[in-house]
Amino acid sequence: RGARARPFAGMWYCRRVGQGLQRPLRERLLLPPGWGSRAGAAAAASSLPRASPGGLYEALAESAPVHWAESGLVALQAGTGLPWWLSIVCAGAALRTGLTLPLAAHQGHLLAKLENLQPEIENLAKRLRYEVSIRGKQLGWSEKVARFHFRKNLGRIVSELYVRDNCHPFKASLLMWIQIPVWVFVSIALRNCSVGAADSEVLAVQEQLSIGGTLWFTDLTVADTTWILPVSLGLLNLLIVELFALRKLELSRFQKYATNVIRGLSILMIPIAATVPSSMALYWLTSSFMGLSHNLLLRSPTFRRLCHIPRTKSDSDTPYRDIVSAFYTKYFLKK
Repeated sequence: RGARARPFAGMWYCRRVGQGLQRPLRERLLLPPGWGSRAGAAAAASSLPRASPGGLYEALAESAPVHWAESGLVALQAGTGLPWWLSIVCAGAALRTGLTLPLAAHQGHLLAKLENLQPEIENLAKRLRYEVSIRGKQLGWSEKVARFHFRKNLGRIVSELYVRDNCHPFKASLLMWIQIPVWVFVSIALRNCSVGAADSEVLAVQEQLSIGGTLWFTDLTVADTTWILPVSLGLLNLLIVELFALRKLELSRFQKYATNVIRGLSILMIPIAATVPSSMALYWLTSSFMGLSHNLLLRSPTFRRLCHIPRTKSDSDTPYRDIVSAFYTKYFLKK
């Protein structure tokens, strides 16, 4: 009777997982690392100029992180002596390379570990399903009760595996929680400087920005009426999304839905970028370009080895050739 009171003692050592764990976990990332949720933040930024006094935007625009970003931009331009357009490009490239690239490499390391856990999880799940089936017949469980015990105990297995390999999926979201706030703070800082809404120490920046552009966007305080910057931004974001969608492994239904949503947000970025100062659009374009570059860099087997990212079954020795081949097959060989 004592053994019957605790039928699972010593039998299973597991934790519940959903259907997503049956797919390669490296492919479960909802957002491509290079795109990183900038479109969602940009959608919020589109309403910033219309924010009422005392509202959320004004509080955010006067926040300490935004003022730090303003001071950092001014210090970078003053210290390097570069024109403002090039200072903005350098600031965006430095932030993406110095801050988010290490986080993206860490994310790749975690996702590779998670993907490599899949065969072990699947084998344990098969064993557990068999044992639950036997125990269910002995105890007269219904299918619903057997399924409950299977999921409950499988969850404990996965939990212990995550602890053992130090690769909980939530840690892979650290990139998003760092990248989005930084992107927002710098964007608002540039807008403050462009419209003269910054604090007294950097009010002179607006005049400098008005003559600190280049080529067709000589005035960084006004929107790009040619739409070259906005359209380029949208195309870069769409390219990042397509790189994610061109992976060799089949996307889940939810991933396909999320990919289509992000495609829509990438297109929405175009009119948004056409209504903000060119300084902001230039920063967004730089950030997206660096995101695309890092996305491609993280596919390199050499770079992955340098970052000690574990090799997985889905890794390729010729990733760039595979991308070109997949792109050509998808868009030019469709019947």
